Amino acid sequence: MPTAARLIAAISLAITGFFLSLLVMPLMPESTDFGYFIPVNIGLGLLVGWFVMGRRAGRGVTPAINNGFTGVFVLMFWGVAVQAINEMVRLSMRNRYDGPGEAMVAVFEIGAEYALIIATVQIGLAFVACALITGLVTEIAARNWR
Repeated sequence: MPTAARLIAAISLAITGFFLSLLVMPLMPESTDFGYFIPVNIGLGLLVGWFVMGRRAGRGVTPAINNGFTGVFVLMFWGVAVQAINEMVRLSMRNRYDGPGEAMVAVFEIGAEYALIIATVQIGLAFVACALITGLVTEIAARNWR
């Protein structure tokens, strides 16, 4: 059921997806073609905000902060997963893998590589700040607009 908390959570995580995407882009190698990187992450932010954060809003301040951390973590998890799958598909179109099993293992290898690249202090601080802000803004929306 559509609520203001779901809408605000979706918009907040879409902005978070955009902001974190801008922070991740300089960390990647210079030859990286980002293509739809930012729009995909914004779309993931909308979905995670609506389905994960929005339905858990309205339970108090401490659960709101936990909700923010959960939402941003899920956003980053799915962001890394989708980008790893995209890279695996790109490499598989160049006949890099011998079979589907090897391609599926490559998704986890590529995802782990991306996670290590983005594991920086700057991304960590942005993660914490965005989690606090999105959680509290979603809670405020849940309390004020029922």
